[in-house]
Amino acid sequence: MADTYKPPYQKRLLLSSSLFNLQQCCHASSNTRWVTRQKSDRFAIEAKVQNLKSRAAFKLLQINDRYRILRPGMTVIDLGFAPGSWSQVAIDLVRPGLGRVVGVDVIPVQPPKGVNGIQGDFLSLDTQERVRELLRDENAGRARKTALLSEAEPGVVQQEEASYIDRERAATSDDEGKKAETDEHRDRCIDVVLSDMSAPWEITSGLWKRSLSNPYYRMMNTSGNRFKDHAGSMDLCRSALYFAYDTLKVGGHFVCKFYQGAEDKAFEKQLKAMFHKVHREKPESSRSESKEAFFVGIKRLAKVDKNAVFDESS
Repeated sequence: MADTYKPPYQKRLLLSSSLFNLQQCCHASSNTRWVTRQKSDRFAIEAKVQNLKSRAAFKLLQINDRYRILRPGMTVIDLGFAPGSWSQVAIDLVRPGLGRVVGVDVIPVQPPKGVNGIQGDFLSLDTQERVRELLRDENAGRARKTALLSEAEPGVVQQEEASYIDRERAATSDDEGKKAETDEHRDRCIDVVLSDMSAPWEITSGLWKRSLSNPYYRMMNTSGNRFKDHAGSMDLCRSALYFAYDTLKVGGHFVCKFYQGAEDKAFEKQLKAMFHKVHREKPESSRSESKEAFFVGIKRLAKVDKNAVFDESS
Protein backbone atom coordinates (compact mmCIF):
# COMPACT_ATOMS: atom_id res chain seq x y z
CA MET A 1 0.00 0.00 0.00
CA ALA A 2 1.41 3.43 -0.95
CA ASP A 3 2.35 5.89 1.80
CA THR A 4 -0.27 8.50 2.47
CA TYR A 5 0.62 12.02 1.43
CA LYS A 6 1.89 14.29 4.23
CA PRO A 7 1.67 18.06 3.78
CA PRO A 8 4.97 20.01 4.12
CA TYR A 9 4.04 21.40 7.54
CA GLN A 10 3.52 17.87 8.88
CA LYS A 11 6.97 16.88 7.59
CA ARG A 12 8.47 19.86 9.38
CA LEU A 13 6.70 18.83 12.60
CA LEU A 14 8.07 15.30 12.28
CA LEU A 15 11.59 16.64 11.72
CA SER A 16 11.31 18.96 14.72
CA SER A 17 10.05 16.08 16.84
CA SER A 18 13.03 13.93 15.77
CA LEU A 19 15.50 16.70 16.66
CA PHE A 20 13.79 17.21 20.02
CA ASN A 21 14.01 13.47 20.78
CA LEU A 22 17.70 13.51 19.82
CA GLN A 23 18.35 16.43 22.19
CA GLN A 24 16.49 14.64 24.96
CA CYS A 25 18.58 11.50 24.42
CA CYS A 26 21.83 13.52 24.54
CA HIS A 27 20.63 15.24 27.71
CA ALA A 28 19.74 11.90 29.30
CA SER A 29 23.15 10.50 28.32
CA SER A 30 24.88 13.53 29.84
CA ASN A 31 22.88 13.14 33.06
CA THR A 32 23.83 9.47 33.23
CA ARG A 33 27.53 10.29 32.88
CA TRP A 34 27.19 13.00 35.56
CA VAL A 35 25.49 10.61 38.01
CA THR A 36 28.12 7.92 37.38
CA ARG A 37 30.94 10.39 37.94
CA GLN A 38 29.36 11.73 41.14
CA LYS A 39 29.06 8.24 42.62
CA SER A 40 32.81 7.68 42.32
CA ASP A 41 33.88 11.24 43.24
CA ARG A 42 35.40 11.32 46.74
CA PHE A 43 34.53 14.98 47.25
CA ALA A 44 30.90 14.39 46.23
CA ILE A 45 30.75 11.44 48.64
CA GLU A 46 32.33 13.45 51.46
CA ALA A 47 29.94 16.35 50.84
CA LYS A 48 27.01 13.98 51.25
CA VAL A 49 28.48 12.53 54.44
CA GLN A 50 29.01 16.01 55.93
CA ASN A 51 25.56 17.20 54.79
CA LEU A 52 27.04 19.89 52.55
CA LYS A 53 25.00 21.32 49.70
CA SER A 54 27.51 20.22 47.05
CA ARG A 55 31.13 19.21 46.50
CA ALA A 56 31.92 22.85 45.63
CA ALA A 57 32.12 23.50 49.38
CA PHE A 58 35.58 21.92 49.41
CA LYS A 59 36.86 24.46 46.86
CA LEU A 60 36.20 27.32 49.26
CA LEU A 61 37.45 25.30 52.24
CA GLN A 62 40.74 24.60 50.47
CA ILE A 63 41.15 28.24 49.40
CA ASN A 64 40.45 29.37 52.97
CA ASP A 65 42.87 26.82 54.44
CA ARG A 66 45.62 28.43 52.38
CA TYR A 67 44.81 32.13 52.70
CA ARG A 68 42.66 32.40 55.88
CA ILE A 69 40.25 34.90 54.33
CA LEU A 70 37.22 34.02 56.51
CA ARG A 71 37.23 34.80 60.24
CA PRO A 72 34.57 35.16 62.97
CA GLY A 73 32.57 38.39 62.85
CA MET A 74 33.07 39.12 59.16
CA THR A 75 30.44 40.30 56.67
CA VAL A 76 30.45 38.15 53.52
CA ILE A 77 28.57 38.47 50.23
CA ASP A 78 28.23 35.29 48.14
CA LEU A 79 27.33 36.02 44.50
CA GLY A 80 25.69 33.17 42.60
CA PHE A 81 25.29 31.22 45.82
CA ALA A 82 22.95 28.41 44.63
CA PRO A 83 22.82 25.66 45.75
CA GLY A 84 24.40 27.23 48.85
CA SER A 85 27.57 25.27 49.59
CA TRP A 86 29.88 28.32 49.71
CA SER A 87 27.44 30.21 51.94
CA GLN A 88 27.20 27.12 54.13
CA VAL A 89 30.98 27.10 54.61
CA ALA A 90 31.16 30.88 55.06
CA ILE A 91 28.49 31.15 57.77
CA ASP A 92 30.17 28.36 59.71
CA LEU A 93 33.55 30.15 59.60
CA VAL A 94 32.30 33.67 60.41
CA ARG A 95 30.00 32.17 63.08
CA PRO A 96 26.24 32.72 62.99
CA GLY A 97 25.27 35.82 64.94
CA LEU A 98 28.78 37.22 65.15
CA GLY A 99 29.28 37.39 61.40
CA ARG A 100 26.78 37.51 58.57
CA VAL A 101 26.51 36.07 55.07
CA VAL A 102 24.26 37.34 52.28
CA GLY A 103 23.73 35.13 49.24
CA VAL A 104 22.46 36.48 45.91
CA ASP A 105 21.19 34.37 43.02
CA VAL A 106 18.85 34.76 40.09
CA ILE A 107 17.11 31.44 40.78
CA PRO A 108 14.92 30.62 43.79
CA VAL A 109 16.81 28.57 46.37
CA GLN A 110 16.47 28.00 50.10
CA PRO A 111 19.55 29.56 51.76
CA PRO A 112 21.45 27.55 54.38
CA LYS A 113 20.56 28.16 58.02
CA GLY A 114 21.83 31.51 59.22
CA VAL A 115 22.33 32.90 55.69
CA ASN A 116 20.34 35.83 54.29
CA GLY A 117 19.18 35.10 50.73
CA ILE A 118 18.24 37.61 48.04
CA GLN A 119 16.70 36.39 44.79
CA GLY A 120 17.52 38.65 41.88
CA ASP A 121 19.79 39.17 38.92
CA PHE A 122 23.05 40.48 40.37
CA LEU A 123 23.77 42.29 37.08
CA SER A 124 20.71 44.45 37.82
CA LEU A 125 21.45 47.73 39.60
CA ASP A 126 18.20 47.31 41.55
CA THR A 127 19.41 44.00 43.00
CA GLN A 128 22.77 45.52 43.94
CA GLU A 129 21.00 48.38 45.72
CA ARG A 130 18.88 45.85 47.66
CA VAL A 131 22.11 44.23 48.86
CA ARG A 132 23.55 47.60 49.89
CA GLU A 133 20.40 48.56 51.77
CA LEU A 134 20.51 45.33 53.74
CA LEU A 135 24.19 45.62 54.64
CA ARG A 136 24.09 49.31 55.59
CA ASP A 137 22.35 48.23 58.77
CA GLU A 138 25.22 46.92 60.88
CA ASN A 139 22.85 44.69 62.87
CA ALA A 140 21.03 43.15 59.88
CA GLY A 141 21.71 39.44 59.77
CA ARG A 142 23.32 39.37 63.22
CA ALA A 143 21.93 38.28 66.58
CA ARG A 144 21.90 40.73 69.51
CA LYS A 145 25.10 40.65 71.54
CA THR A 146 23.27 39.66 74.70
CA ALA A 147 21.89 36.61 72.90
CA LEU A 148 25.41 35.37 72.17
CA LEU A 149 26.51 34.88 75.78
CA SER A 150 25.85 31.15 75.64
CA GLU A 151 27.95 30.86 72.46
CA ALA A 152 30.92 32.86 73.72
CA GLU A 153 34.35 31.33 73.69
CA PRO A 154 35.73 30.38 77.14
CA GLY A 155 37.33 33.38 78.84
CA VAL A 156 35.80 35.91 76.44
CA VAL A 157 33.58 38.54 78.06
CA GLN A 158 30.75 39.76 75.85
CA GLN A 159 30.15 43.51 75.72
CA GLU A 160 26.75 44.50 77.10
CA GLU A 161 24.42 46.68 75.09
CA ALA A 162 24.93 50.38 75.84
CA SER A 163 22.30 52.09 77.97
CA TYR A 164 20.11 54.94 76.69
CA ILE A 165 22.17 57.52 78.64
CA ASP A 166 25.43 56.14 77.25
CA ARG A 167 24.09 56.29 73.70
CA GLU A 168 22.91 59.90 74.17
CA ARG A 169 26.27 60.90 75.66
CA ALA A 170 28.16 59.29 72.76
CA ALA A 171 25.90 60.99 70.20
CA THR A 172 26.39 64.47 71.67
CA SER A 173 30.17 64.04 71.91
CA ASP A 174 30.67 63.13 68.25
CA ASP A 175 32.39 65.63 66.03
CA GLU A 176 30.41 67.17 63.19
CA GLY A 177 32.76 65.49 60.74
CA LYS A 178 31.83 62.05 62.09
CA LYS A 179 28.14 62.82 61.75
CA ALA A 180 28.60 63.73 58.08
CA GLU A 181 29.37 60.15 57.08
CA THR A 182 29.33 59.74 53.32
CA ASP A 183 27.38 57.10 51.38
CA GLU A 184 30.65 55.80 49.98
CA HIS A 185 31.99 55.11 53.47
CA ARG A 186 28.74 53.47 54.61
CA ASP A 187 28.65 51.20 51.56
CA ARG A 188 32.12 49.82 52.24
CA CYS A 189 30.94 47.38 54.87
CA ILE A 190 31.87 44.00 53.33
CA ASP A 191 34.90 42.00 54.46
CA VAL A 192 34.84 39.31 51.77
CA VAL A 193 33.26 39.17 48.30
CA LEU A 194 32.82 35.64 46.96
CA SER A 195 31.73 34.99 43.37
CA ASP A 196 31.01 31.48 42.12
CA MET A 197 28.69 32.85 39.43
CA SER A 198 27.92 31.02 36.19
CA ALA A 199 25.47 31.85 33.43
CA PRO A 200 22.15 29.97 33.84
CA TRP A 201 20.85 27.41 31.38
CA GLU A 202 18.18 28.61 29.01
CA ILE A 203 15.26 26.38 30.05
CA THR A 204 13.23 25.20 27.04
CA SER A 205 11.54 22.03 28.28
CA GLY A 206 10.44 20.18 31.39
CA LEU A 207 8.86 23.25 32.93
CA TRP A 208 6.19 21.10 34.58
CA LYS A 209 8.73 19.06 36.60
CA ARG A 210 9.08 19.90 40.28
CA SER A 211 12.73 18.78 40.08
CA LEU A 212 13.42 21.89 38.01
CA SER A 213 13.89 23.82 41.25
CA ASN A 214 17.01 21.76 41.85
CA PRO A 215 19.91 24.08 40.90
CA TYR A 216 21.85 21.13 39.42
CA TYR A 217 19.29 21.06 36.60
CA ARG A 218 19.21 24.81 36.12
CA MET A 219 22.77 26.08 36.37
CA MET A 220 25.50 25.30 33.89
CA ASN A 221 28.88 23.79 34.61
CA THR A 222 30.24 24.47 31.14
CA SER A 223 28.49 24.81 27.79
CA GLY A 224 31.10 22.84 25.87
CA ASN A 225 32.23 25.97 24.03
CA ARG A 226 35.47 27.08 25.73
CA PHE A 227 35.46 30.57 24.24
CA LYS A 228 31.86 31.15 25.33
CA ASP A 229 32.51 29.87 28.84
CA HIS A 230 35.66 31.98 29.19
CA ALA A 231 34.12 35.19 27.85
CA GLY A 232 30.99 34.77 29.99
CA SER A 233 33.01 34.14 33.14
CA MET A 234 35.16 37.22 32.53
CA ASP A 235 32.04 39.40 32.24
CA LEU A 236 30.75 38.04 35.54
CA CYS A 237 34.15 38.52 37.22
CA ARG A 238 34.28 42.16 36.12
CA SER A 239 30.74 42.75 37.43
CA ALA A 240 31.75 41.27 40.78
CA LEU A 241 34.87 43.46 40.85
CA TYR A 242 32.84 46.63 40.15
CA PHE A 243 30.61 45.73 43.08
CA ALA A 244 33.63 44.96 45.28
CA TYR A 245 35.19 48.33 44.44
CA ASP A 246 32.13 50.11 45.88
CA THR A 247 31.46 47.87 48.88
CA LEU A 248 34.66 46.11 50.01
CA LYS A 249 36.44 47.41 53.10
CA VAL A 250 40.11 48.36 53.07
CA GLY A 251 41.91 45.10 53.86
CA GLY A 252 38.99 43.03 52.53
CA HIS A 253 39.35 39.98 50.28
CA PHE A 254 37.94 38.91 46.91
CA VAL A 255 37.46 35.43 45.40
CA CYS A 256 35.97 34.77 41.96
CA LYS A 257 35.64 31.77 39.67
CA PHE A 258 36.68 32.04 36.04
CA TYR A 259 37.27 29.78 33.06
CA GLN A 260 40.81 30.14 31.76
CA GLY A 261 41.43 31.87 28.44
CA ALA A 262 42.91 34.84 26.61
CA GLU A 263 41.35 37.55 28.80
CA ASP A 264 42.27 36.32 32.28
CA LYS A 265 45.72 38.00 32.31
CA ALA A 266 44.12 41.40 31.69
CA PHE A 267 41.69 40.78 34.54
CA GLU A 268 44.55 39.69 36.81
CA LYS A 269 46.22 43.04 36.08
CA GLN A 270 43.02 44.82 37.18
CA LEU A 271 43.03 42.88 40.43
CA LYS A 272 46.68 43.76 41.11
CA ALA A 273 45.76 47.45 40.92
CA MET A 274 43.25 46.95 43.74
CA PHE A 275 44.71 44.28 46.06
CA HIS A 276 47.97 43.84 47.95
CA LYS A 277 48.45 40.33 46.55
CA VAL A 278 46.66 38.34 43.84
CA HIS A 279 46.80 34.56 43.43
CA ARG A 280 45.51 32.03 40.92
CA GLU A 281 44.14 28.91 42.54
CA LYS A 282 43.15 25.49 41.23
CA PRO A 283 41.88 23.66 44.34
CA GLU A 284 42.35 19.91 44.55
CA SER A 285 38.55 19.50 44.55
CA SER A 286 38.29 21.28 41.17
CA ARG A 287 38.28 18.57 38.50
CA SER A 288 41.56 18.39 36.58
CA GLU A 289 39.83 18.26 33.19
CA SER A 290 37.92 21.48 33.91
CA LYS A 291 39.22 24.89 32.76
CA GLU A 292 37.80 26.31 35.99
CA ALA A 293 40.13 28.27 38.28
CA PHE A 294 39.87 31.01 40.91
CA PHE A 295 41.39 34.42 41.46
CA VAL A 296 42.06 35.34 45.10
CA GLY A 297 42.62 39.01 45.90
CA ILE A 298 44.17 39.52 49.34
CA LYS A 299 43.75 42.81 51.26
CA ARG A 300 42.15 45.66 49.37
CA LEU A 301 44.51 48.62 49.16
CA ALA A 302 43.66 51.85 51.01
CA LYS A 303 44.20 54.01 47.95
CA VAL A 304 42.93 52.56 44.67
CA ASP A 305 43.00 54.38 41.35
CA LYS A 306 39.66 53.52 39.73
CA ASN A 307 41.00 54.37 36.27
CA ALA A 308 43.87 51.92 36.78
CA VAL A 309 41.46 49.15 37.78
CA PHE A 310 38.73 49.66 35.19
CA ASP A 311 40.55 51.71 32.52
CA GLU A 312 37.93 54.45 32.59
CA SER A 313 40.31 57.27 31.69
CA SER A 314 39.19 57.36 28.07
